[in-house]
Amino acid sequence: MKSIVEWLKDMFTSQAAKEESAARLEELRISFRARYHNFKAILSSNNKALEVMSEIEKALAGGSPFGMSFIRSSSTAVSVNVFRMIQHIDQMVPDKYSELFGSFESIQERVTATLTKRELPQGDKLVIPLSSIDRNLADQVGSKMANIGEIRNEIDLPVPPGFVITAEAYRVFVEHNDLQVEIDRLIQATETSSIEDLYHLSTTLEQLIIDAPVPDELEKAILDGYSELQREAGAGSKVSLRSSALGEDASGTSFAGQFRTVLNVAPQDIIKVYKQVVAGKYGLPAITYRLNRGIPDEAVAMCVGCMAMVQAMAGGVMYTRNPMNIRDRSVLINSVWGLPKAVVDGSVDPDVFVVSRTTPMEVVQKKITPKDQQMVYFPEEGVSRMVPVDGKRDRPSITDVQAVELAGMAVKLDAYYGYPQDIEWAMTESGVVLILQCRPLQQMETREADLPAAQHTAVGVQPLLAGGMTASPGAAFGDVFIVRNDDDRLRFPDGAVLVAAQALPRWAPLLGRAAAVVTEVGSVAGHLANVAREFGIPALLGVTGAMERFTEGQTVTVDAEGRTVYPGRIEELLARAEPRKNLMEGSPVYETLRQVSAHIIPLNLLDPEAPGFNPENCRTFHDITRFIHEKCVFEMFNFGKEHHFEERSSKQLVCEVPMQWWILNLGDGFKEELPGKFVQLDNILCVPMLAMWEGITAIPWMGPPELDAKGFLSVLVHSSSSPMLDVTMSSPFSARNYFMIARDFCSLSSRFGFHFSTLEALVGDNPVENYISFVFKGGAADHIRRVKRAMLIKDVMERYGFRAELKEDGLFGRMENSDEEFMKSRLRILGYLVMHTRQLDMVMSDQNQVSRYHAKFLEDIDSILAGPTVQSPLTPAEGVEDVGAGTTAGQS
Repeated sequence: MKSIVEWLKDMFTSQAAKEESAARLEELRISFRARYHNFKAILSSNNKALEVMSEIEKALAGGSPFGMSFIRSSSTAVSVNVFRMIQHIDQMVPDKYSELFGSFESIQERVTATLTKRELPQGDKLVIPLSSIDRNLADQVGSKMANIGEIRNEIDLPVPPGFVITAEAYRVFVEHNDLQVEIDRLIQATETSSIEDLYHLSTTLEQLIIDAPVPDELEKAILDGYSELQREAGAGSKVSLRSSALGEDASGTSFAGQFRTVLNVAPQDIIKVYKQVVAGKYGLPAITYRLNRGIPDEAVAMCVGCMAMVQAMAGGVMYTRNPMNIRDRSVLINSVWGLPKAVVDGSVDPDVFVVSRTTPMEVVQKKITPKDQQMVYFPEEGVSRMVPVDGKRDRPSITDVQAVELAGMAVKLDAYYGYPQDIEWAMTESGVVLILQCRPLQQMETREADLPAAQHTAVGVQPLLAGGMTASPGAAFGDVFIVRNDDDRLRFPDGAVLVAAQALPRWAPLLGRAAAVVTEVGSVAGHLANVAREFGIPALLGVTGAMERFTEGQTVTVDAEGRTVYPGRIEELLARAEPRKNLMEGSPVYETLRQVSAHIIPLNLLDPEAPGFNPENCRTFHDITRFIHEKCVFEMFNFGKEHHFEERSSKQLVCEVPMQWWILNLGDGFKEELPGKFVQLDNILCVPMLAMWEGITAIPWMGPPELDAKGFLSVLVHSSSSPMLDVTMSSPFSARNYFMIARDFCSLSSRFGFHFSTLEALVGDNPVENYISFVFKGGAADHIRRVKRAMLIKDVMERYGFRAELKEDGLFGRMENSDEEFMKSRLRILGYLVMHTRQLDMVMSDQNQVSRYHAKFLEDIDSILAGPTVQSPLTPAEGVEDVGAGTTAGQS
């Protein structure tokens, strides 16, 4: 009988062990939370970096003018996010990939050197007349006024007389009053997620600018500019002051309606109104716009255009193409009586004229509306809203002849720029049309169902597939080649259309030979989409049913912009696939961006298994993102292997499967923490574990296959010769099955008889973060049979979109970047496979058995994916019994 001293000693020893176990569990949870935080932060920064790279590629491909501010801000955005990725992976696994810092520094030095070398002069003029402006001055006068100057001086279309108060003038004004320091301080001190705080920031900054004096040299330059304007427009002419911020009116960042325009400004008020327009940079709409688009404050310098007021008989806005239908090339004209402001601010329902591009052009459709108001400019009284008189309310504001004249100007602008335009215009009493503003038109990618019926039959062929998203534009044809695994990759022929289940980076080496790409799953921000754009390969991603609908060897035409795939070669579509004119190509700004992008965009690290896949070979920022993305997934999924599972800290799962399952909660994997050593399934929140469990319990196991004499002998020989398979010895093969779980994360290490498997999965509502990693190896039979079993499982997994590789008798599977429901369906497949592939290695020498099991697996999996799961008819007691790892309940 124990003495009291011994009893107390045992009690305190037990208590100390419990406290030590609790401390280890908390340490494990802290480690998991830190790794999970860094993992998600890496993916977030990776997506942001790739999005900016995509914008750089779009700029290089043409579509909108841009300036040095775009290049600097884009380079900075990529650099910042890449450096964040390096910091987070260094925190995730300290010093393991520290060479990345050196690679980053080397690339950053090359980017900085290129920007310094190619930096354009800022300009030393405070005011520039429109007669001296073209698109090459966009960095000095802003895109809006650069376009107006280009229209006047290069396209030879009429615009009002005017001048521009430049970016240099803005710099002089800000520096004279030392405004930037205070602006930066106020922005940094503001909680940008609070609209109320942003409103207070806006009013404070606007007043700060309005109260600041304009330096004498700038005031003189502005008034001298106005004096020159009077020579053309007449003495005492009233003017309009329009914002022309750097980046404004560029494609994708138009700032439409975010800044200020002030009409009918008298000469004595120009300086005061200039400050009002500059202050509009910090209006609430402009601030929130920049925040939502990720545009830094310092990237926007406020230029101001000053143009003579127009005595408009009619005015409005015209689109060189239909903004709601990318296939419609008609010109749309919106027109009202008086100034076009009534159209711009939406205060009047305008007349609408649709003009065809036929020869000759003609009005094919029009809608004349009652116009109850018009905005009229009176030189003395100003701009007034008036009721139309003399029956003009119900009359067309322009004639059909005038509409055709306007459309001709629109087509001329469209052809010059090479992309659709949004044009503000005014017509004088004498019928002269003046262009007031011209900017890129943002067209919508109309869905196939929304296109006119004629478009469906335009090529005279019924499409094979329609839908998905355009990752890289264009049209191309070729023979279908379906890629599922590495063997297919090796057999890929030149000029084929690559069809795959997922847009995996591993297919990138094929793009040099591919005519086009079609995948069932993918994102325009993914690596494959980036490379497709870089190579100019049409890519259509997210096309449901592509793998089933195509036949290998079938000739198809992929229309990526139309999001349609047709059988055969469609000449009409291929003829339309002309490269669009690039407005910026050849300019100093374009060349600077091209040289900078050479250190950012190219992707040299394609194959993670290649010997050269290392930090030292990262030659671009894209290489670094690719390397870190691959390694952070590996390190995240290596968590379960690196950390010891302590049974004292876990709970045994109460279930109807006759094996022991132990659960370690890493944080939010349980609905609630309960006392005791058991946990019920309904208390588990872990998304990936529950999905896999559905597969484990879906269909009852038939039991071990019937062994022939050779199979039985193989098991005996292998068991007696391998100490790892001796259940009396401590080894990884004799461990119990256990899960480490959180809400979206699951790490499973399981032992089923003589084979074991590990699975790590992250599955939540963000597809970009979703991953599954699966390892299966071991067995009781000889090496050849184990390899054959792994090959059988590999074939089944690849049929359902997994990336699977064999190394000896080990199978390594992976899936990534799909939505939650899809990932859960694949976890059900893995749950089924780990239960139903037990002891199959023993019969792998019998091809009939192999074929039978192969067919059964596919049939069972299809039934699991198609409908509700069927629970195993076992009693709860069998799963709860506290038996040793070497007993029957723990074996298979």
